[in-house]
Amino acid sequence: MTEPSRPATAARIWQVGALCRAIADSLEARFNPVAVRGEISAFTAASSGHCYFSLKDQQGQIRCAMFRRAAQLLDFRPREGDSVEVLGRLGVYEPRGDLQLIVESMRPAGQGALYEQFLRLKARLEAEGLFDAGRKRPVPALPCGVGIVTSPGAAALHDVVTALRRRACHVPVVLAPAAVQGAQAPGELVQALQALYRLAQAGTIDVILLVRGGGSIEDLWAFNDERLARTIVASPVPVICGVGHETDFTIADFCADLRAPTPTAAAELAAQAREHWLEGLAAVQERLARAVVRRLDLAGERLDQATSRLGRPLARMAAQQARLGRAAHRLRFAVHRRLEADSRRFTAQGVGLQGVARERLRRSADTLERARLRLELLDPRLVLQRGYALLADAAGKPVTSVGQVQVGQPLVASVADGDIPVTVTRPCNPS
Repeated sequence: MTEPSRPATAARIWQVGALCRAIADSLEARFNPVAVRGEISAFTAASSGHCYFSLKDQQGQIRCAMFRRAAQLLDFRPREGDSVEVLGRLGVYEPRGDLQLIVESMRPAGQGALYEQFLRLKARLEAEGLFDAGRKRPVPALPCGVGIVTSPGAAALHDVVTALRRRACHVPVVLAPAAVQGAQAPGELVQALQALYRLAQAGTIDVILLVRGGGSIEDLWAFNDERLARTIVASPVPVICGVGHETDFTIADFCADLRAPTPTAAAELAAQAREHWLEGLAAVQERLARAVVRRLDLAGERLDQATSRLGRPLARMAAQQARLGRAAHRLRFAVHRRLEADSRRFTAQGVGLQGVARERLRRSADTLERARLRLELLDPRLVLQRGYALLADAAGKPVTSVGQVQVGQPLVASVADGDIPVTVTRPCNPS
């Protein structure tokens, strides 16, 4: 057997602590200070005020520590999943030999430009009156149906449906799916809302929930779209916006009729708990029961008082029958007397009417006789009896002028006892 070959130059043997310090010195000389962008993971805020978390992206992650002095200078609350930009110094935590980044400052990634764009749009829409409190409507206390706009795979949908099932399982829910993040999200959100508006106009739903879970300003940027804001304002029913966490604000929050801090809170605002209404019904039922008992007690007291006043029923009935008998006798006497008086009055009126009728007939006969005499005096036959004649042509038309006849024309002369045919034999000249 042969011995294994040894390197020509023996490697330096390091103490572990010395090696860690050497690595730390190399990192300090080559990288620090360093700015890093990544997504917060495993964020922990210790009671001492220090913050511990990891920054990660698709290729890797690094442990970070932010001491209380730097954490107190933050103007926002870091949360799991936030995309941030940090400035710090790389080092090695020697007790464990871990690479870590000591963070000295932190800000949301891309917040500057996006936030300025958000403020400009907010100011313009506010000036147009889209945020006015006067146009916002109250949420119905008992909705007939609830519409939800969110992503089908989002945790927010599960939270909302769970809350609605727990609080008002009798209320039907309609989901209008839409992307809640990305370039296509604003258009899909608008289309989903418009689909629910058609259901609202048909009376199927009367409140809409626009919900999404938390995230960075980039993740929530779809809810700062101007077209989405105007679509929310045009809703025929109240819209509740529950986007992000309590500290997140979007343009959709300002345009909605009501803002909820979280999706679950939006569901709670849309439908009051079933127990609340059941308790109210129970209270009403109790008041009605007490009122019925009081009414029955009062009716019983009145019945007892009436019974005590009634006394002996048979005696009271006999007295009432006697009163009825006397009243019937008086009624029969009064009717008989009235009939006799009416009979006498009618007899007298009949006699008077007969005399009036006879006098009226006599006067009518005299009037008729005088009219007959006047008519006889106007009879043309009386004139003919005195020797006059009535001359007429063959058609019976009276001839009153010589100009009406011609030579040879036949005429008829009517006298008292008949007609005489005549013929014109020569021309007649007017006198």
